[in-house]
Amino acid sequence: MLTVDELNQREALLRTVTASAGALALDAFRTRKPGDFTLKGRQDFLTEADGAVEAHVRAAITAAFPQDGILGEEAGGALSERLWVIDPIDGTANFARGIPHFCVCISFCEKGETLLGAIFNPVTDEFYFAAKGAGASKNGASISVAATETIANASVEIGWSPRVATADYLAAQERVFANGANIRRGASGALAIAWVAEGRTDGYAEYYMNAWDCLAGLLMVREAGGVTGAYPAVEGELLTGGEIFAAAPGIAADFSEAMKIAVTPVERKGEAA
Repeated sequence: MLTVDELNQREALLRTVTASAGALALDAFRTRKPGDFTLKGRQDFLTEADGAVEAHVRAAITAAFPQDGILGEEAGGALSERLWVIDPIDGTANFARGIPHFCVCISFCEKGETLLGAIFNPVTDEFYFAAKGAGASKNGASISVAATETIANASVEIGWSPRVATADYLAAQERVFANGANIRRGASGALAIAWVAEGRTDGYAEYYMNAWDCLAGLLMVREAGGVTGAYPAVEGELLTGGEIFAAAPGIAADFSEAMKIAVTPVERKGEAA
């Protein structure tokens, strides 16, 4: 296990490299040209900035902690006892179209458990951070999930993936609407989960999401007093992706039932699992 000092060193790097990666992404966003992107698959956008930002982050991590593993959206990687998980630009479709709703998302895990997470939208200068057992913050100020007590008063976000049948999403949306909730979609899963952590929205759910999109945000939600699902139930799921759930406690049970994604008890600060 890492010592406190070793973890603090990684926290310092995470904060620094997330900020510098965000600066690179912001510069690329401001100088981008319309149509300057390719498609990796259906609605799966790729820009030059994705590769450049990930390369920047990888270089910084490798220089500081060459023994740590790295798993990134663009360059891949393998599982390691100490693992950095990188999404250089989450919300690339927004980025490519000039919509200022995207972010850099980076987390650090040890033995499959997320210990640190950072999400940064450089356009709005919103920097979210969480450390296991130490709470969650935005631009240095503590954040907490919404106090919404009923799903009928809730605003939630539901992600989308071409890996899942459209009928399943439509059925889930119908169930959520039947409960009285409002549904939105911002096309950046990482920011969506961060918004749950700070109480901007009440819940987020997705039937298939990759580790680099969600680990940092899920840690933030737990540290901000929210409820999450089981992902990753085992360390190997970091490579395969899975169902994602995050919500304020007051709506968690009803939102979980509507989405048909199970909620798993999680360890809270000062509590046993």
